[in-house]
Amino acid sequence: MKIVMLGRVEYRPTLEAMQAFTALRQAHTADEIWVCEHPPTFTEGISSRSEHLLAASEIPTVRTDRGGQITYHGPGQVVAYPLIDLRRAGYFVKEFVFRIEEALIRSLGVWGITGHRVRGAPGIYVRPQDPAGHSRLAPTLTSAAPDFSGLGKIAALGIKVSRHCSYHGVALNVGMDLTPFDLINPCGYAGLQTVDLSTIGVSIAWEEAAAILAARLQSALTP
Repeated sequence: MKIVMLGRVEYRPTLEAMQAFTALRQAHTADEIWVCEHPPTFTEGISSRSEHLLAASEIPTVRTDRGGQITYHGPGQVVAYPLIDLRRAGYFVKEFVFRIEEALIRSLGVWGITGHRVRGAPGIYVRPQDPAGHSRLAPTLTSAAPDFSGLGKIAALGIKVSRHCSYHGVALNVGMDLTPFDLINPCGYAGLQTVDLSTIGVSIAWEEAAAILAARLQSALTP
């Protein structure tokens, strides 16, 4: 599985490149993980509702074909796009998402941070007041709305699968200006707090965070 470090790239051309890669790939095409950083951009999923953009700004908004609601990309965020042939890898979408989240949890563990899953709300969350604590979250009933009490979202996830092949991916907040998140309901949840590694006391260069996440994604997604 090849890791491709793209650096800082515009969002829309990167999306178009992922779509083209997926449309043209053959049975023998090697899987890749693209790792990058985007300039300030709001992106909306196929089911995103306009009311989740709370205020107008100069930040462009791009409608995409991934799942999920609105989110924000910007400098200081590591974005990783796993371009995986899921049929060849031998796992279904639910396991694919689990593996991505596991890579995020393992990455946070490198810095002594405990990542949490929240039932019904893909992505990874931390306790800003106790980021290294290991106590488990209270169980959530299957029918209950996600409970974000005491949590901040540090990584968002949204994927697309076409012809059994994935694109889009995951964004890990490292050291960024978080104020644009105040202009949206992150991932469609009003009042959801968004944090980054610097917020919870981890100071790390983007390049190091990118390398750690890429390596753990590569490990977690290998069949």
